[in-house]
Amino acid sequence: MANTAQLLRRQSSRDIVLKSQKSIDQLELRELRGRLVTKEHGVSHHHHTSLHHHQPLYGATNQGFMSDAFDESSELEQDPPPFGSEASTSKAKAELVANAAGGDQAQDIVEGEKEGEERESWDSKIMFLLATIGYAVGLGNVWRFPYLAQKNGGGAFLVPYFIMLCIQGIPIFYLELAIGQRLRKGAIGVWSQVSPYLGGIGISSAVVSYIVALYYNTIIAWCLIYLLHSFESPLPWADCPTRLYKNFTYDHEPECVASSPTQFYWYRTTLQCSESVDMPENFNYHMAIALIVSWFLVYICMVQGITSSGKIVYMTAIFPYVVLIIFFFRGITLKGAADGVAHLFTPRWETLLDPVVWLEAGTQIFFSLGLAFGGLIAFSSYNPANNNCYRDAILVSMTNCGTSMFAGVVVFSVIGFKATATFDRCIEERNGLMAQNKTHNLPICDLQTELANSASGTGLAFIIFTEAINQFPGAQLWAVLFFLMLFTLGIDSQFGTLEGVVTSLVDMKLFPNLPKEYIVGALCFSCCLISMCFANGAGSYIFQLMDSFAGNFPLLIIALFECLSISYIYGVRRFSDDIEMMTGSRPSFYWMFCWKYLSPCAMVTILLASFYQLLTEGSSYPAWIGAKGASESMEWPHWCIVVAFFLILSSILWIPIVAVLRLCGIKVVEDSDPAWFPEAELREVHGIVPHEPTEVERSIFCFNMDGTEGMCCPKYGLPEKSLEEEE
Repeated sequence: MANTAQLLRRQSSRDIVLKSQKSIDQLELRELRGRLVTKEHGVSHHHHTSLHHHQPLYGATNQGFMSDAFDESSELEQDPPPFGSEASTSKAKAELVANAAGGDQAQDIVEGEKEGEERESWDSKIMFLLATIGYAVGLGNVWRFPYLAQKNGGGAFLVPYFIMLCIQGIPIFYLELAIGQRLRKGAIGVWSQVSPYLGGIGISSAVVSYIVALYYNTIIAWCLIYLLHSFESPLPWADCPTRLYKNFTYDHEPECVASSPTQFYWYRTTLQCSESVDMPENFNYHMAIALIVSWFLVYICMVQGITSSGKIVYMTAIFPYVVLIIFFFRGITLKGAADGVAHLFTPRWETLLDPVVWLEAGTQIFFSLGLAFGGLIAFSSYNPANNNCYRDAILVSMTNCGTSMFAGVVVFSVIGFKATATFDRCIEERNGLMAQNKTHNLPICDLQTELANSASGTGLAFIIFTEAINQFPGAQLWAVLFFLMLFTLGIDSQFGTLEGVVTSLVDMKLFPNLPKEYIVGALCFSCCLISMCFANGAGSYIFQLMDSFAGNFPLLIIALFECLSISYIYGVRRFSDDIEMMTGSRPSFYWMFCWKYLSPCAMVTILLASFYQLLTEGSSYPAWIGAKGASESMEWPHWCIVVAFFLILSSILWIPIVAVLRLCGIKVVEDSDPAWFPEAELREVHGIVPHEPTEVERSIFCFNMDGTEGMCCPKYGLPEKSLEEEE
């Protein structure tokens, strides 16, 4: 996720003249439009309101351009000149030039009809695309998708994966980009403008983003620890360490011998794991230092960023692809790579009958695209008003899914190499025992079992993949590349997550006199303090608790309310009109059907299935038992369940709270003026004419001829007549 604060245009002194000239041009354009006479049902009358609701008469026939139109008020010559007169226009021009000459870069001063402050914008289109791709492509693409694919039917998993992408992922991604670009505000401002009662949706997104940022940065800290130790030779997780006993003899650590060097280094050296979440044990100073450094890096990148050259976004968005390509060519040349890739994509069609496969496909699509965090809305709010958000949604979504499949090939080519090496050692050991006529307790060697013995998340990245890297020639180089890739993937996503919080706080104007840099600093400092709860023996368990609940159910509920708000409150017809105005093309029937019916149904189904699975199967966590050198599944204690419910409710309860308080006359989110949007200009440029709903649209979406939109099920009866037909 690229940081908006990094990527936004910084106006320099040479931009002042251009900026003031733009303001003068806008003033003249609005002054001319103020003379236009609008027509309502055949009656022309003179006014100076916006052109958003009435169609003006253009050309010489408009009385606003006749010389006698302004001869009626000669008795008012002593009064201050009204807006639209030559005197007021000249005065406004003089004020603009004076402000420009004085070096006022703080605001764009426009006299007269100023509908809102002009919003900053991206330096270029490529900056926005890189930022959004970096936001969507994260660690889940590398360590979550390959595991789910091989677990849930291999190539058959791609069927529910792409179906859920089409009915849930892309429609909501498209929705968030479009509504942010249209209303030009952060998540809180956008949903408050859709309806004052919906401001809680934006607050919920900001709260979830804050909570997710807390534990997501822990992954970055882990990557920093491994990246630092990747320069050692040999790698510290390549062999078991030795222990000095009381009789002054050395031997390998029993815990490491019982498990493996990579597992020992992960659980004992890095995490200093306790045997239960109830036993935090000692404070992990190494982890605390890594957390402080990672939060400091996030702050530095968000505050200063790429003010001149844009190096950070190119680094964080492009570097992971470079490393994946390098690992791809290295992986396919390894022995057993073909077996690993075949294991990943060989379809097992019977799994399509399992509802859990569809549930996990929908969940993976939803979270891999980063929906409902508010980051997409924040990013798109800085786009030009005529940006093609539909093309961006398709491009970024398909790039995200393509990255997942490509990362799956890379990961399982390496896992295939590791499994083949383990299988060969097993065969060699078995043959050796048989040569000694030992036929009892022979090891069972099965390549498919070794291939299936993969893991997801941290287990894949810090245990299985590192074990495979140990067997590479020049293992240090490959370890540095791998963990640097994970670091860039993580910090890129962290930018976008926090940007959703920062943009919402700035748009709410909670701290109107506080610079954005101080808000970012306070945010990172508070997160750093709270994240110290991960720097102890139970820190990894708390991480799993927050990952399982805080970033799961709340996001689904928020996205569901987003979809319902656009479909049944803002209106699909109005939303489609906005998209047509911005892009020049109207959304197809399919997208409107997804927004109003398919996507909400898919999210409700996933929510209900997730709750059912949680109630029937319960929830547990893998606890590391050092004496056994293995993990054991343990049930969450009661206080963890209470914390889980608190994390969920603290996020989603803002939606009903804000609405109820608003009904009682209490404003949690203050009303703000709509952001400036060139609606009339866009309609003129694209040649937009009012859309006449078809019979199918009126039946399916409850469109009425007067422009309203029904909220109930379709009604069938006599067709309604248009206003023109009635006249």
